Amino acid sequence: MCGIAGYVGPREAVTVVFDQITRLEYRGYDSAGVAYKNGDGIKVLKRAGKLSNLKQLLDSEKPKAQMAIAHSRWATHGGPTDQNAHPHFDQHELIAVIHNGIIENYYELAQELKARGHTFKSETDTEIAAHVIGEEYEITGSLADAVRRGVKRLRGAFAMVAICKNEPDTLVAVRNASPLILGIGSGENFLASDIPALLPYTREVVVMEEGDLAVMTRDRIRLEDAQGKEKLIQPMHVDWNIESAEKGGFEHFMLKEIHEQPDAIRQCLSGRLLKDGGVQLLNCFSDEEWKSFERVVVIACGTAYHAGLMGKQMIESVLRVPVEVIYASEFRYNNPILRPADLVIVISQSGETIDTLVALKLAKEHRAKTLGIVNVVGSSIARECDEVLYIQAGPEICVASTKAYSAQVATLALVCLQMARKSAADQEKIFNLTRELQRLPNLMETCLERESQIAEIANQIHRAPLMFFLGRGADVAACMEGALKMKEIAYIPTQESPAGEMKHGPLALVESGVVAVFASTNPLTREKVISNIKEIKARGGTVAAIIFDSDEQTAHEADFVIRIPHVDSPPIGAALSVLPMQLLAYHVARLKGCEIDQPRNLAKSVTVE
Repeated sequence: MCGIAGYVGPREAVTVVFDQITRLEYRGYDSAGVAYKNGDGIKVLKRAGKLSNLKQLLDSEKPKAQMAIAHSRWATHGGPTDQNAHPHFDQHELIAVIHNGIIENYYELAQELKARGHTFKSETDTEIAAHVIGEEYEITGSLADAVRRGVKRLRGAFAMVAICKNEPDTLVAVRNASPLILGIGSGENFLASDIPALLPYTREVVVMEEGDLAVMTRDRIRLEDAQGKEKLIQPMHVDWNIESAEKGGFEHFMLKEIHEQPDAIRQCLSGRLLKDGGVQLLNCFSDEEWKSFERVVVIACGTAYHAGLMGKQMIESVLRVPVEVIYASEFRYNNPILRPADLVIVISQSGETIDTLVALKLAKEHRAKTLGIVNVVGSSIARECDEVLYIQAGPEICVASTKAYSAQVATLALVCLQMARKSAADQEKIFNLTRELQRLPNLMETCLERESQIAEIANQIHRAPLMFFLGRGADVAACMEGALKMKEIAYIPTQESPAGEMKHGPLALVESGVVAVFASTNPLTREKVISNIKEIKARGGTVAAIIFDSDEQTAHEADFVIRIPHVDSPPIGAALSVLPMQLLAYHVARLKGCEIDQPRNLAKSVTVE
């Protein structure tokens, strides 16, 4: 997601921080800016669009400074404009702030600040944070104290860096969930949101921990923990090359993005799924509109379509509201039936998928209410829909989607809970869905800790000429996505269907060497799935089963077992089973020597029908 850079020392500071955010360009962004000490004040230069736009501005201004901060933004609060780009000032333009992440309580803070006479120049939560820190500075007269006090008023997941007109050689940084890295130099110091930005300048780095605050000058870095106690700085030496560093030490972007899923879900849910279990979807339909929808129509392609199938499972199970999931490429040619009480949900990672965009325009012609679930702020689908929910997963580099899928499912779960707020929905199912959605990031981390076991299974089955992906209920939707990943990056033909359909034809394809991957996360269908497993094994097939930790019955029948933590909400359990399937596809593709991040014949954003 967003890139952060900072420098204090004898070099030309703006040149250094601009180079740093250039080295984070692979992460994706839509605007960028710098702030530096300029005479008696702080100068901010920023531009929407590519870094080349900012570079033209810097070349014309020719800034000279020995301390600077820089930021490349992936828009969340407010579109990708010059005004919304970072850095942002406080009320009196004494302090400039850059920030990654989300300030969950920005709206309440904004109302409080407006009541005290504050005015804002952007639509961002970051500017709200800058004004909060500015208020604290008026009290303390110390930038470090102002940040220390200010962040206690902020709720959310963020990394933040501030500079002050009156402290021309000091940067203050704080970490709350979003990463920040300190770079140790000789007579100079650096900071960044990721290691690649530091490698041309230093190999000695300190990864800030949760709650840490750093006060950085050219000669010293003081590091404090969340209680304000000074910590001993123990740099680690980084010997990665630049390419490895961009991938966070992972061999491929796909693997990196699989491992980013817990944080992506935290970011997606932040400020929306409240600690008391409530849901807050700001500026997205009124309560009356939410209650009025009698049917949901989901339009999507590929991975987004599979996320829609998972949304169907949640909404129909919890709300008993009918949901139809339609391939976008088929929607306009099938004379769709839409009614005034329908909600049309349009899902696209890029927000530019042409099939989906054309279908959206047709839905609008039918006067249906439309909701976009997209990742890219300001994208075509986001602009066309009546309302939009950004999944906030950050950019995906790998063509095969992983973390965007999980964030789409999580966003659909939020939609389900929002619709259920004042309905006669099944309260036990609402409770289970809410609780398991809150647990989902931690459950994902547990799954990822078991990667080595999945890699070993991949080693046993990667020569399979054909793979089946089979399940029942919500597990069918999960298996469709797992099969797509295997096709996309490992080039293995797959057959995916409800497990009970095997005996109606596809079973003819099973022979020795064929592998069937079963997802079985619902105890109500466990015995039926076991019968389907026996059908495969009786014909010489090999079975790998993805099951809960507590399921010994299915484990006894499978050749290979992949365990996931127990979940009480079937749709969330099924969604969790997709992570092992992603890892399985990745390791099979790696063993086969396939091009993983850019598989043949595929593109990230499909802009032709």
